[in-house]
Amino acid sequence: MPHRYRVREIAQQAELSEATVDRVLNKRPGVRESTKDAVEKAIADLDNQRAQLRVAGRKFMFDVVMSAPHRFSGAVKRAIEAELPALEPASVRARFHLQEHGSVDLLVERLDRIAAGSSHGVIVKAPAVPDIVDAIDRVVAAGIPVVTHVTDVPGSRRVGYVGIDNRAAGETAAYLVTKMLGETPGDVLITLSSNSYRGEEEREIGFRSAMRRISGIEDNRPRSVVEIAENDGLDSRVETLVLDALERNPNIVAVYSCGGGNSAIVRAFDKLGRGCSVFVAHDLDADNRELLYRHRITVVLDHDLRADANRACRMLMHAQGALAPVSAKSSAIRVLTPFNMF
Repeated sequence: MPHRYRVREIAQQAELSEATVDRVLNKRPGVRESTKDAVEKAIADLDNQRAQLRVAGRKFMFDVVMSAPHRFSGAVKRAIEAELPALEPASVRARFHLQEHGSVDLLVERLDRIAAGSSHGVIVKAPAVPDIVDAIDRVVAAGIPVVTHVTDVPGSRRVGYVGIDNRAAGETAAYLVTKMLGETPGDVLITLSSNSYRGEEEREIGFRSAMRRISGIEDNRPRSVVEIAENDGLDSRVETLVLDALERNPNIVAVYSCGGGNSAIVRAFDKLGRGCSVFVAHDLDADNRELLYRHRITVVLDHDLRADANRACRMLMHAQGALAPVSAKSSAIRVLTPFNMF
């Protein structure tokens, strides 16, 4: 089967003879590994050059639809805007449709408007409910690819998901909470903004599962896990729910916050004069940076939003036939303390 590049092209790129390249491509014996590596690198370089030529002069408009507190959606917006110049020679712009409250009707309305418009792709953070699945499918049916971000919407026709492995993040949180508490008795408060967000649900599942496994390995009594949810991650709602949980559960000594509102959680502990031995949170937004710096939270599980933004945009460009396939690997989970967050 002929190669996608002529032997002469590969040889020129690799600065090797055509005969040598021919031996490598046809897997003949007597070729050094370094020579094989040089040919593979030359082919990869030619792929990149072809991709650059394919996107040169092309223009893309992507829509970003998010239901999240402004502290997080603002961080995502800044990350995407910072990465758009890196997508040259294509010209890529973005429109942002950000809402704090998790109104499914508003999200569906926005997605339907996009489906009827001239978008080249959508990055969406939304709850995994049937109406959202159907709305994403209508966008895709209109010829507009969709990538889910931070929290997936399985069952939809989205082209891919970008973000961390949320179950692994929950397991990581359970490991940190367990090891940091050590022999300290007490229970754990876990907070979610909504049970309908698949990412937070997976974090909770991973956390509870790992807590049980770790207790079994160490032959300890499993710690009780107290859950609060349906607060949209908004401070006023979070604080009310946490105050109620603390008053009803005097044994809570640690927090795993899946869904934000961490300033409100700290205030609730302070109002009742309660101590929090371990506090694991997600995402190094402005609020969490300040709380971590002041040692009011213990650890932040973070990931590179700019890398996510770049991957999401390139997935959409691939779906539009402008780039080679993009790796769908999960983002790395970074464990941040006050001493390595900068």
